[in-house]
Amino acid sequence: MNAPAKQQNAVSREDWRVLFATIVGTAVEWYDFFIYATAAGLVFGELFFEPAGPGIGQILAFATVGISFLFRPLGAFLAGHLGDRYGRRLVLMLTLILMGAATTLIGLLPTYAGIGLAAPILLILLRVLQGISAGGEWGGAVLLAVEHAPNTRRGAFGAAPQIGVPIGLLLSSGVMALMTTIAPGEAFLTWGWRVPFLLSVVLILIGYYIRRRVEESPVFLEIAERKQQASAPIGVLFKRHALLVFIAALVFAGNNAVGYMTTGGYIQRYATDPEGLGLARGPVLWAVTGSAITWLISTLIAGIISDTFGRKRTYIAGWILQLVGIVTLFPLVDTGNPVLLFCGLAILTVGLGFTYGPQAALYAELFPASVRFSGVSISYAIGAILGGAFAPTIAESLVQRTGSTSSVAWYLAGMTLVGLIATALLRDRSAIPLGPEAEEQQAASPIVGMGSRA
Repeated sequence: MNAPAKQQNAVSREDWRVLFATIVGTAVEWYDFFIYATAAGLVFGELFFEPAGPGIGQILAFATVGISFLFRPLGAFLAGHLGDRYGRRLVLMLTLILMGAATTLIGLLPTYAGIGLAAPILLILLRVLQGISAGGEWGGAVLLAVEHAPNTRRGAFGAAPQIGVPIGLLLSSGVMALMTTIAPGEAFLTWGWRVPFLLSVVLILIGYYIRRRVEESPVFLEIAERKQQASAPIGVLFKRHALLVFIAALVFAGNNAVGYMTTGGYIQRYATDPEGLGLARGPVLWAVTGSAITWLISTLIAGIISDTFGRKRTYIAGWILQLVGIVTLFPLVDTGNPVLLFCGLAILTVGLGFTYGPQAALYAELFPASVRFSGVSISYAIGAILGGAFAPTIAESLVQRTGSTSSVAWYLAGMTLVGLIATALLRDRSAIPLGPEAEEQQAASPIVGMGSRA
C-alpha cells in the first residue's frame, strides 16, 4: 500500500527534488507569462496596435494582458479535472509545454506593419494559450509541493513554487534589460524584444527534464489506491464549496491587483512614457528586476513563518505592509529617480511577499483532498480575473482620465482591503491533515461562522 500523507517532520531526498522541480518549473512558466506583460508595456502598443494611436494603442496592449486571464478558468477547469482524476504531475508537464510553445511563437510573430490586422489577432490567440496554461500550472505546482510536505512545514514547502513566480519576473525583466543594452533604440523595437521570447525553448526543455523525474503527490497516490477520485470533481466542488471558492478568490484578488503593477507591465510603461517620466528602459527594467529579489525573499520568509504564526496572521500582516507599499509607491516613482523607483517597488513587494508566501498552504488546507486540485486552481483563476486581469488597463485609464496617480493608489488600496476582509472570513487550518483519510474533517467549513471548526 502507498505511504499515506506525511505526519513526520523529516525531509527526504525526493522531497528536495520535488521542491527544486516546482521552483524551476514555476519560474520557467512565469518567465514566459511575464515576458509578455513586459513587452506589452514597452513595445506591443507601437508594434501591434499602432493604427489606434499612442494612448488607445497602449490601453489595447494592456488589455491583451488581461484577456488571457479570462481563459485562466478554462485552464483551471481542465487542469482541475485532470489533476483530481489522473494526478498532479501529468498536468504540470502539459502546462509547461503549452506555455513554452505559445511564448516561442510570439517571438516569431510578424508585426502589424508586416501582416496587418492578422498580427494583433494572432498575438491575442497566443496570449489566450498562455492564459490557459497559467490557469492549470499554479494549482499543480503548489499541490505537488504542499502534499509532499511534513504537516508542520507546509508553509515552507508551499513557498517553493511561490518563489518561482518572482524568479520568473527577475528572469524576464533581467533578460529584457540586457536586450535594451545589446539592442538599444530601434534595434530593440526591430528584433531585440523577440530574443527573450525565443529563449523560452531552452528554458522549457530544462523545466521538462527536471519535472519528469519527480514522483507523484503522495496524497493523490493514496486517493487513487483508495479509489476516492471524484468522477466529476468540478461539479462536487461547486455543489459543496461554491462560497469558499469565491472567498478564496477574493483573497488572491487583493494581492494580484497590486502585483500586476510590476508584473503586468504598468510601472514599466508609466516610467518610460516619453510624455510622462521619460526614463530609459534599461534603468526601469533593472529596478523591476531588483524588486523581484525583494519579492522573492519576503515570499520565502512569509511561507516559513506561517508554519509558526499561522497562515491567517501572516496574511493580515502582509495586507498591512501592502497598504504601506501602496501609499509610498507613486511618490517615490514620480521623483523620476531610478534608485527611488526601486525603493518604491521594493517596499511594495515586501507586502506582496507576505500575502503570497502563505497562499499555497492556505489554499491546499481549505479544500478536501478529492476536489483539492479543482478548488485551488479555480479559486486562483477567478481571483486572477477579479484582481490582476485588467489592473494595468484600469490604472492606465485612470491616469489618462484624472491626470494623477492618486486614483490608482485608491484603487489598489481598495483591492487590498477586499483581500483583508476575505482573509478575516476564513479560519486558520494550518494543523488539518491533508490526506484522504481526513476527508470528513477537511469538509467542515473553513469559513468563520459556518459549520463546525475543523
